[in-house]
Amino acid sequence: MTFLLSAQETAARLPYGALAAQVRATLADAAVQVPERLVQPLPGGGSLFVMPAMDGRIAIAKLITHTPGNAGTGRPVIQGDVVVFDTATGQRKFILDGPTVTARRTAAVSLVAAQALAPHQPGPLLIVGAGVQGRAHLEAFAEGLPLSQVFIASRNMDSARALADYAATLGLRAGAVTDANAALADCPLVVTATPANAVVLDAIARADAFIAAVGAYTPRMVELSADLCRHCARHGRIVVDTPQAVHEAGDLLQAGLEVGVFATLREVLAGTAPAVNCGPVLFKSCGWAGWDLAAARTVMGSV
Repeated sequence: MTFLLSAQETAARLPYGALAAQVRATLADAAVQVPERLVQPLPGGGSLFVMPAMDGRIAIAKLITHTPGNAGTGRPVIQGDVVVFDTATGQRKFILDGPTVTARRTAAVSLVAAQALAPHQPGPLLIVGAGVQGRAHLEAFAEGLPLSQVFIASRNMDSARALADYAATLGLRAGAVTDANAALADCPLVVTATPANAVVLDAIARADAFIAAVGAYTPRMVELSADLCRHCARHGRIVVDTPQAVHEAGDLLQAGLEVGVFATLREVLAGTAPAVNCGPVLFKSCGWAGWDLAAARTVMGSV
């Protein structure tokens, strides 16, 4: 029997604590296989993403479309599904809501990185971008870090205020800010989760900053200025989510940085990454089907 889960049902099966634990377990599991994802351009400027992954028990295929032209129309920018199969029988077990999986597993990966790398986890936290990913990161960081205060920046101030109001329901002091670069000076925790069609941060980060940059996941997308990326590389450290970032990390590629030299999250968690004891930390997240596999494993574990 196949269970088709709605967005709400998918979210209920993916609590951030359990999902973060599966992110760590998936990175440590030698049975995990993740073929390179296919990104097929579509007429009209959209893209089709085909992302398979498997371990010793399940196989998944994530099929989503990314349609930037839907922004502001009421239609979702990201649509699609994650299909989960039993590897022994070939039976289709679950169909998960793709955008919900994407939002929650991305935020869980950022949380794992922050727990491992952020020098000052109580914050305050600055979130740039008040959309789906901004909300997911707010929820994940509020659950997994000792936060007390958050600032929201967005080109749409109504959206920023709405997310700040939601943050208050989570027990956080919260407010909307008009200048993300000015707020950067007061925030050791930062998440950029924008459509990544223009630089949104170009001020120099403080020495104890942790920045999770998640909006730009193709070579042409960008959220952070070249100067900010180079500053983190020279005076702190840059960590990428997976080796595939060498082809996808638009912020770093457009800054002219050699992405392949940076440590991965797997190396950080395994203790094999070079130690860096000072300076800002930039975590560049580009996405990986292994994170979707971690989400599927979380759902399977909740059955």
